[in-house]
Amino acid sequence: MFRTPSGGVGHGTAAMDNGLMSIGTVLNVLRDEFPEVTISKIRFLESEGLIEPQRTPSGYRKFSPGDVERLGHVLRMQRDHYLPLKVIREHLDAVERGEALPLPSVGRQRDGEALCEPEGPTVARIGRAELLAAVEIGEQELQEWESYGLITPLPEGVYDAEAVTVAGLVVELGRFGIEPRHLRAVKAAADREAGLVDQVVAPLRRHRNPQTRAHAEAQTKELAGLAVKLHAALVQSALGVRLP
Repeated sequence: MFRTPSGGVGHGTAAMDNGLMSIGTVLNVLRDEFPEVTISKIRFLESEGLIEPQRTPSGYRKFSPGDVERLGHVLRMQRDHYLPLKVIREHLDAVERGEALPLPSVGRQRDGEALCEPEGPTVARIGRAELLAAVEIGEQELQEWESYGLITPLPEGVYDAEAVTVAGLVVELGRFGIEPRHLRAVKAAADREAGLVDQVVAPLRRHRNPQTRAHAEAQTKELAGLAVKLHAALVQSALGVRLP
């Protein structure tokens, strides 16, 4: 059983055959709400057990409307609540079993009870081996990307979820002959944009009032989104093209 795009429920093989989509089609559907999602990110979420698309005899992935809906929930919970993938998977599995559960919070746990709320958002993290597997690259390639600052590990030696997105985009650009060294200017521009946003919200982040700090996080997201849209519009204008 699965949910159709209209929210209804379909049953049986006929319903599934009529609604199956390729990974490229799924990508186009998701990018309306999640413009930064990539094929590599979808594959990584599959490898983590968040979705289980069907496979054709030749090995191609085929996604049902229910798979796409579940992917949307996963990406939304990552983006809006910074939940680790394990927590998201357990929550969605419980919901699909019919259990009415509140959205989980992430903090230090003891006997199933949260001891305290986290100081800031908890970002989903993956290990080095997981990152290599998600984007199907080798150790040498990752080291090169790190040398140019395109991918940066966290202090614990792991990576945030955005590293998968960045790595996937670097791979896709590489198919057009754009090498990591060519992307140093893009990285520098992104750092300058991030610095501008941080300059605006820094006073709010240092405030003692938790609500003010929460407002700083919301404002950071909004400003980052506007900066990304402006950057895209400027690139399109310079090239004289319009992206779909």
